[in-house]
Amino acid sequence: MKPRKIKDNIYWMGSVDWDRRLFDALIPLPDGTSYNAYLIEGSEKTVLIDTVDPSRVGELMAQLENVPKLDYVVSLHAEQDHSGSIHNVLSKYPDAKLITNPKAKGMLMDLLRIPEESFVTVDDGETISLGDKTLKFIYTPWVHWPETMVAYLEEDKILFSCDFFGSHIATTNLFVSDEGRVYEAAKRYYAEVMMPFRSIIKKNLEKLAAYEMAVIAPSHGPVYPRPSFILDAHKDWVEGPPKNLVVLPYISMHNSTKQMVDFLVSSLTEKGVTVEQFNLTVTDIGKLAMALVDAGTIVIGTPTVLAGPHPKAVYAAFLANALRPKAGFLSIIGSYGWGGRTVKILSEMTSNLKAEVIEPVLAKGLPTEADFKALDNLAETIAAKHKEHGFK
Repeated sequence: MKPRKIKDNIYWMGSVDWDRRLFDALIPLPDGTSYNAYLIEGSEKTVLIDTVDPSRVGELMAQLENVPKLDYVVSLHAEQDHSGSIHNVLSKYPDAKLITNPKAKGMLMDLLRIPEESFVTVDDGETISLGDKTLKFIYTPWVHWPETMVAYLEEDKILFSCDFFGSHIATTNLFVSDEGRVYEAAKRYYAEVMMPFRSIIKKNLEKLAAYEMAVIAPSHGPVYPRPSFILDAHKDWVEGPPKNLVVLPYISMHNSTKQMVDFLVSSLTEKGVTVEQFNLTVTDIGKLAMALVDAGTIVIGTPTVLAGPHPKAVYAAFLANALRPKAGFLSIIGSYGWGGRTVKILSEMTSNLKAEVIEPVLAKGLPTEADFKALDNLAETIAAKHKEHGFK
């Protein structure tokens, strides 16, 4: 794809990766992704913001073919999907300086073996002049690595946000045209890589609120011509209260746990609580992560395997513990044959969640009437607590 004009002398470069389906050997990419770089031609200096994943370097270098000179290459984030082609760009433009912050400098030297003499480091709030344009650097740590920063083009009011506000979408649209589709992809992106750092991201959002933005240009997904759309979404995901929602990841081996899940879902629904149910044998983990953003309560359903929870339930608990959603309540349901430590193990695995544990319900073998009564009581308790805390 050729460079695409955002505004006069400001261009999108990079690559749209339609076929990639997994990121970091972990994160599903059902809609592909893009690796966005941006070229800014000032009256005196020209800068390239970020590069592309090494697998797509040929496309970026073709786009740079008619760019006679680069004065600066900016690295906002050291992860290789943005930094992995820096060597190629510096080889083409040996006089260009690589601008980043001190922490990213060390990481780029470690990850890519970029020599120290290539770097110019900038402090938080520092600017560089391109002549008629001024680029300001703003530290935004833990979005989603410790060294990340964004760049603000003052005269044009464009925020180059790198991973902040990104979405994994492959599209020919330069600008967001379908906000519903982008909202879902951006929420998935936030859930999978940003949610563990929610309190720090809140501070970063507050920091960026001081800047008037006409455009937000992230490093994945389309460009936002209406920044308030994605800013408001992130504010809700970060600061908004949990919703009247139970997220229920589960697995069942011999139908006992499944019967309990079906009963609990029905009981919660009757009591006005929304449920998102995830069968862990077929679940898209990204969808589960998205649901956790809004969860008021998490209930894990599992049979007992070798005296503990099923490995897939363990993974769901590990995921929730790592992502640290703002859910207020947690419980466990399931079945066992002769004993075990399921509740103890899962409780210990979810210590990062600042959630109140509601009495678990475990059935010996197939659930009995007493077990179904206990599940109904669990649903009643969840509904009452959601109402008490104003979850809507």
